Amino acid sequence: MELPFFYLFSAGIVITSLFMITRSNVIHAALLLVLSFFFLAGLFVLAGAEFLAAVQVLIYSGGIMVLYLFSIMLMNVQVAVRIRQWHRQRFFAILIVLILGFEIWSVLGKGVFPAMKVWPWKLGATPGNVEALGSVLYTKFVFPFEVVSILLLAAMIGAIVLAKKRIDS
Repeated sequence: MELPFFYLFSAGIVITSLFMITRSNVIHAALLLVLSFFFLAGLFVLAGAEFLAAVQVLIYSGGIMVLYLFSIMLMNVQVAVRIRQWHRQRFFAILIVLILGFEIWSVLGKGVFPAMKVWPWKLGATPGNVEALGSVLYTKFVFPFEVVSILLLAAMIGAIVLAKKRIDS
């Protein structure tokens, strides 16, 4: 029963991503990105990571997209649309697509890498998501977690300074 939903969500991610990068209207592209985030949250639910699905919807689909839409509204969209978007990237884009296609073919077909490690447990047989994430985040990765929080604080202060036209003392 999970396989049709997996195909539905992954096809949704691919289709919305392709539509997103081919739109000339940046607001439409941002809304397609939100839809892609929702499909990704569906894949997280299928994988048994309900906490990550909730975080995906709340943080990315909610907060980050509001930030993107505010950034889009602040910039001059008419000038950005008229700027030439493709800057001699065709060769590198085709090369990257071929490399990624070969990787996907080799992983799914198991033709090139037959001794790949198989996932050791079935879906739902893992320990709780929140407990595992919290124990790893606040024990092993506490320093990088704090560094990221300081970087986000600095970015927030920088965004406030850049958005304000003049600083009143």
